[in-house]
Amino acid sequence: MIEFLDEFINYVTSVNASKLFRIFWFFFVFEFFRFFLVEITTLLLWKFTSFFRKSRVADARLTLWEKQPFVSVIVPGKNEGKHIYKLANSLKEQTYRNFELIIIDDGSDDQTPEICRSLKQNGYIDAYYRNEVRGGKASAANLGLRYARGKFIIHLDADCSYDRDAIENILVPFYYDLNIGAVGGNVQVRNYKESLCATLQAIEYMDTISVGRIATSELGIYRVISGAFGAFRKDALDRLGGWDIGPGLDGDITVKIRKLGYKIHFEPSAVCQTSVPVTFQKLIKQRLRWDKSLIRFRLRKHRDVFYPNDSFRFSNFISFVENITYNLILNVKWYFYLFDMIYNFTSQLVFIVPMNILLYTVNNFLKFFVFSLFRERKNETVHYFLIYLPLMVFYFGYFLRIVRSIAYVQEIFFKASYKDSWNPQKSSKFAKALKL
Repeated sequence: MIEFLDEFINYVTSVNASKLFRIFWFFFVFEFFRFFLVEITTLLLWKFTSFFRKSRVADARLTLWEKQPFVSVIVPGKNEGKHIYKLANSLKEQTYRNFELIIIDDGSDDQTPEICRSLKQNGYIDAYYRNEVRGGKASAANLGLRYARGKFIIHLDADCSYDRDAIENILVPFYYDLNIGAVGGNVQVRNYKESLCATLQAIEYMDTISVGRIATSELGIYRVISGAFGAFRKDALDRLGGWDIGPGLDGDITVKIRKLGYKIHFEPSAVCQTSVPVTFQKLIKQRLRWDKSLIRFRLRKHRDVFYPNDSFRFSNFISFVENITYNLILNVKWYFYLFDMIYNFTSQLVFIVPMNILLYTVNNFLKFFVFSLFRERKNETVHYFLIYLPLMVFYFGYFLRIVRSIAYVQEIFFKASYKDSWNPQKSSKFAKALKL
């Protein structure tokens, strides 16, 4: 081991700058540039300009309280009865209270109907609607939208929990900028100590997802409002006819609102806690579903974003290009990079592989500490996550990349998203026929 370390150090110190760039070009040109330099530059600009936005944000909050718009909170789902009481009870503690709580039961086969009817009778929820036959999450959400009376629609997941000021904070941006059509909440991982799988996702949510969405929102290319916590102008949803059949309906509705000409905003102070998959098997199933949506919606359904037409917007074009470049094209290019290393530097692989791991590990630690300056929660158990940071190289660089690759192949060649059990087959068959 000591002998190998000596050889490794000798190799690293002997590599000049041009050769270092030649061997590790993928890291420097793409990973480090996009996911650190661009994001940190954007975040610094966001932090600097936040000082000048304070008075305008305060005015927007004051306007919200003066107008106190009626809001409809819709919670679609199947077999979520066990979560509804806890959700409804916690929402009673919200600082903003002028809302109705609508629960939509998508054909549950547990005790959800009895639970929800009892909660409605006792005043915990305002309305309860049920699809007797399961139609999928989009169908349930649209049923709630049909009966919603609010100026704004807030879409929640039943098994999440929300900060006391979460609803207030997610509504403020609508009065900060009247061109904002939808606002995404800041989703964090609640069950991060349950397993290694959950811990790695918590780090991902803190940095890549949460902080990353601050950057993309600031750049005007924010593209997915999480179904766990998102707020929408009702008039915009009505114009669109609501949600289309998923999976991937969160990103789909976000794109549709962008195409109407509205801005999409991420609000880091509107915090939601969610539970993530605790096994890698369940995580793979979730991410396969998420990743297929890039092909289904970005390359097929909404490919008109790339065409010059009356509704063409440069921000939408850039948002799609960035998404497809860094999630699809570079995912493919990574395999070319592997082939390049194996073919041209076979004898040096024993040093190149650990050097790559070292570069990504240092980058991950650097991001973790620098991005801590921009996280909404400053009291997170940083020490708990530090010991797991070295594993993020394998989680991001290999595990998620391979899962993405499988998802892209399945969707490009087999349109596998239409066969996903997440949606009823009759709904998926209908969606496929209409190319939704």
